[in-house]
Amino acid sequence: MTFDVTTTHYLVLSFLLFTIGVFGIVARKNMITVLMSIELVLNSVNLNLIAFSYQLSDLTGQIFAVFTITVAAGEAAVGLGILIALYRLRETTTLDKAAELKG
Repeated sequence: MTFDVTTTHYLVLSFLLFTIGVFGIVARKNMITVLMSIELVLNSVNLNLIAFSYQLSDLTGQIFAVFTITVAAGEAAVGLGILIALYRLRETTTLDKAAELKG
């Protein structure tokens, strides 16, 4: 018995990752969990880009995925910097206390 993995399987997996990520962004109060949820959303987008790139036999989606990974790394670095500043200021990582960091 063989099981062929199609683009639809990748899209369903990407949808599930995106849904979990959005739920984590909306429902959580901890900044670390929100940052991880943003990474899940970006990874679901990467999965879509690469699945369609493979289906269409075009490298454009894979190049966009590499750029998205680069942006995600920068976002994680800036987000962790803000998280450390918030923790030093308030000794908590809840988003309710992050209102003081508004410009």
